[in-house]
Amino acid sequence: MTAPAVVVAAAWVCVRDRRVLTVRAGGSDAFYLPGGKPEPGETDAEAAAREAAEEVGVRVDPAALSHLVTIDAPAHNRPPGTRVSLVCFTGPSEGEPAPAAEIVEIAWFTTADRARCAPAIRLLLDDLATAALID
Repeated sequence: MTAPAVVVAAAWVCVRDRRVLTVRAGGSDAFYLPGGKPEPGETDAEAAAREAAEEVGVRVDPAALSHLVTIDAPAHNRPPGTRVSLVCFTGPSEGEPAPAAEIVEIAWFTTADRARCAPAIRLLLDDLATAALID
């Protein structure tokens, strides 16, 4: 029996006013964090910073990022059994988030929006609520 496929992705977590920034790409029915797969030779923090710039137009210094949590969950819109290992970082940014590249919508979510998110983001919302960072 083969092990399930695992997609490794890095993401930037931005919490403001007890809500977390989420994004939705065109053609997707679920919200995610700004993030994506690291390119060859790129660290997870560098990937999270690059993706934040590409997807929501903010500047994030990879050296200023702190690891928040790594989430293992079923991968959304992937073949059955595929998992995602989502490496989440927090840190300061410059600029105001706005949709860019493939992102068609941004939203600031609380746990009330859990059903609109990919499985890994649902787990992150739970973690942020438990830590009393979001409602």
